[in-house]
Amino acid sequence: MALGEFTKQIAQQAILSATTKEPAAPPSAPQPENVTGVFLAQIHAMQKALKEDEELVVYLGSGTERIRVTEIFAPSRQVVVLTGTDADRGHTRVVAAVESLQLVSKVVKLQAGTKAARIALITPKQKDSSA
Repeated sequence: MALGEFTKQIAQQAILSATTKEPAAPPSAPQPENVTGVFLAQIHAMQKALKEDEELVVYLGSGTERIRVTEIFAPSRQVVVLTGTDADRGHTRVVAAVESLQLVSKVVKLQAGTKAARIALITPKQKDSSA
């Protein structure tokens, strides 16, 4: 093979490889479901559906303890921090893996003249990636 033909063949291969499309990237693995997000969305939806004279009461039973939940903080997709009061009206916090959590919720009618308490749902603020 002459040097000219060899150079011509290399040039043709370079042009072909530059003009052909890249092979499609394999589909990315499906993202695991954000259980914490679903969990918070369900509580939010239950509260949103309440009438003015109703209140959502959420309890966490853990062993012999029963805690009335007043705040749910989700510092990550796997962990939640529940804040509330126990039977002695003591300030109580529970840190739990969201997948192991079981809460009992019920709608109760308010007594006349009382204001409904809402459960605070707190998620971490998104960090600005451009900073």
